[in-house]
Parts: sequence; C-alpha cells; structure tokens
Amino acid sequence: MYRDKRVLLIAGGGTLGTYVARELLSRGAFVDVICLEDCVSRDERLRYYKHLATVEFLREFLAGNRYDGIVNFIHYKRVEDYAPVHRLLIENTAHLIFLSSYRVYADAQHPITETAPRLLDVSKDIEFLKTEDYALPKARCEDFLRREHAGEPWTIVRPVISFSQRRFDVFVYSNNDIWTQIEAYGKLPLPTFAKELTAGIDWAGNSGKIIANLLFKKEALGEAYTVSSGQNLTWGEVASIYSRLMGFDVEWCDEARFVKSYPCLENKKKWLYLYDRKYDRLIDNSKVLAATGLGADDFLSVADGLKIELEKKAGTV
Repeated sequence: MYRDKRVLLIAGGGTLGTYVARELLSRGAFVDVICLEDCVSRDERLRYYKHLATVEFLREFLAGNRYDGIVNFIHYKRVEDYAPVHRLLIENTAHLIFLSSYRVYADAQHPITETAPRLLDVSKDIEFLKTEDYALPKARCEDFLRREHAGEPWTIVRPVISFSQRRFDVFVYSNNDIWTQIEAYGKLPLPTFAKELTAGIDWAGNSGKIIANLLFKKEALGEAYTVSSGQNLTWGEVASIYSRLMGFDVEWCDEARFVKSYPCLENKKKWLYLYDRKYDRLIDNSKVLAATGLGADDFLSVADGLKIELEKKAGTV
C-alpha cells in the first residue's frame, strides 16, 4: 500500500513530521518535506525543501508535481488563510490529511470520542469565542472542510500533545518554562487538582506512526480521528515520569498558589489553561485503531518515549 507512494509533508520538519516521515520511509514510500528547519537527508527517498509554504510557493512547487498523499502541519488562524491552500493541495493529491487538534473538544464527554461536543459548538464564553485561540480556528477549518468540501479525499486528525526532543510538556509548561519555574521555586509548581486529570499527551513517535498509517485508507476519507495511543496517563503520572527522568521535584500546591507562580496563565496561556489543561482528556482511540490496524503493541510507553527524546537531546543517540 505504501511502497513507492509519493508523500509531501508541509511544515513537516518538526515534532510530528519527523516521525510521520520515519514511518512512511520504513514502509517504502518516498517523502518530500517543505520546512524552515535546516534538515539533512541521509536517505535517497527523503528530500527537504527549505521554504515558507505560502500559496505562491505551493502553486509553483506543485505545478506538474502530483503526490499520492499530502500531510499539512501548518496552523491557520483564519479559514480565509486556509481556503486557497486547500484548493491547491486537494487538486494535487489523492489523499490530504489536515492537522487539527484534540483541543477542539469541550469537557462534556468522557471518554472523548470523535463525536464529542467541541468548544466552538458549546462554549458560552463570548470573550473566548472572539479570540483566535488554537482550538477555535482548528474547529472552523474542520467545518470549512465538511461544509464546502464534502466528498473530497481529506482526513482530519486531532493529535494530543506530542512531545519530542523539540518540545517537552508538563501540564501548562513547555520547554524552557519548565526550568525557569524550577529555578525560581526550587521545584516545579503544579496544582493538586491536576493529579487526577487525564493528560492529553503522548510520545511524538506514537502520534506520527498513527498519522502515517491513516494515509491511503479509503475508510479514512471524510473522517476525523483523535490521534492517541490510548495510554491515558494522569498529569500526576506524567509529572512523576518527567521528574524522575529529568531530575527535578514537583511541588503540588493549591490552585491560587499555582496561578500566582505562573503569570502567563492570566494572559498568554489563559485559554490553554481554562479550556484544555483543566479538562479531563480521557481518550477513546478505538476509531483510529480500527482505521490504521494498529494496536497497543505498536506503541512505546510515554516513559520509554521520553527516555529516547532525552537521549537525543543529550546527543547520546
């Protein structure tokens, strides 16, 4: 199914794209990647093109250059920005994968399935709905596909947080924020209530494998899938793994103390905190497993994935 297929990854040089490419190459596909990273290929079937994937560039790049599959990792803040790109891509592939996010889901159904209510549909927070917060443009682009492009060969994927050496996440913290907080407080402050919340997080290697295995599946056309290996760890369990492998201590504290310790929650990360990290993200991944044919044995644990990424970052692998 994959051998000698040609796949284009747009903005595919980062966390998820790296593992999607790896899985496709292992299955015999040829992979082209448009990205801004300085990537070097050591495989004749993998080619990198360093460029911003504007409409103008894509129009020239795709002229007479059709792909069996395209995965688009770019985040579009407005449907108007995505619409012209979609037309170019769908005309030049037999299967387009659009990257949405698990953050589109509200906190209204547990476990979460692909038909669970979305924030865009059920939120009553007028201030939030007026924003371009990540979850909202993702949902609006989903609606654009279903409303104006039904019947075309696209698939929506909604990955959970996917960590790699490029991005480590613990609750609301990412990368340097983790160490900045530890330096300031001696430990990593986390709210006690989060201990029992299911964390929407997975190793990027698992997420990339799932996305790659959705390509060329007829039953996936016109469908949406939550991308998760289904380990469903709590933030307490995730924090324990991170603290053990990264060598820091956690301070479990009340919410007032936590919010005071991290001013970003009042501005830059306000909506992320209120409309994602405070939610329970228990995922039912049965739909995506059925479509891909993957099972629990095909995935690494969050702990083993984190070990791999820490070793990469340290330059030992």
